[in-house]
Amino acid sequence: MDANDPIPASVIGGYLGAGKTTLVNHLLRHAGGRRLAVLVNEFGELPIDADLIVGAGERLIAIAGGCVCCAYGSDLIAGLEDLAGLADRPDHVLIEASGVALPGSIGAALSLVPCFRLDAILVLADAGAIAAQLADRFMGDTVHRQIASADLVLLNKADLVSARELAATGSRLASLAPAARIVPARRASLPVEIALGLHAGRAWRDAAGAGTAHVTAAFETLSFVLDGAFDVTGLAAALAGPELGILRAKGLLQDRAGRLMVLQLAGGRHETEIAAAEGARAGRLVLIGQAGHLAKAAIGAAIEAARCR
Repeated sequence: MDANDPIPASVIGGYLGAGKTTLVNHLLRHAGGRRLAVLVNEFGELPIDADLIVGAGERLIAIAGGCVCCAYGSDLIAGLEDLAGLADRPDHVLIEASGVALPGSIGAALSLVPCFRLDAILVLADAGAIAAQLADRFMGDTVHRQIASADLVLLNKADLVSARELAATGSRLASLAPAARIVPARRASLPVEIALGLHAGRAWRDAAGAGTAHVTAAFETLSFVLDGAFDVTGLAAALAGPELGILRAKGLLQDRAGRLMVLQLAGGRHETEIAAAEGARAGRLVLIGQAGHLAKAAIGAAIEAARCR
């Protein structure tokens, strides 16, 4: 990460018992060399796995791998400013919302801190409990608003319900958050590239050839090397179409004015901005989705349609 780049921050929300703590510990264990910072209201609300902790102070816990956990009490902005002032800035910040908080409001608060940018709002839902929670007359409105704010919904504990129930629940959540992507999971296990953005805080690896694919058991990655200039904003909007099946995208492309642009996509939310880093090589695009769900022909057509001629 360039010293002048804003620090990406992800909000992790969801109702009580959905698996937020499990997800945060999973991401810390699979940080892959990233310096992650976790912000919580109080340390007691997020029990970091004991074997990850290497030191603790009054407001800061040092975690293996150069990660930290910071308690901010009621002042989120002050907590973010404390992290930005660290000698070793984090590569990515995880803001763990309480079970009754609205993650969309927390994401909006990031705009008040100029050295941060919202990477994504990730909301967890308990596959076996979410239907009842949505129907509850006391908690239902809060849960509904949590889901509606999501870029990505992690439908957790998917292994504890039938395939039919999982499909019905996924469809229900998709109707509540049409711009989000619904990702089933067991024990809040999610690839770090989806939760934090592709190659967050690390140098990009060179992609070898246009349309290179890498497939794991559950997810598939497509890498493109692209020459020439593009309508980067139009491409970002096209790639966000739900019919393409893309969960995450990151690109470094030249626009029609010759500027180097960064393209980011999380669920249905997309953004483009002028690249802050100097000397970076344009012409790279990386996409990730669930295995078998990426519409490769349509993706290729969208890329060609955005090419400047």
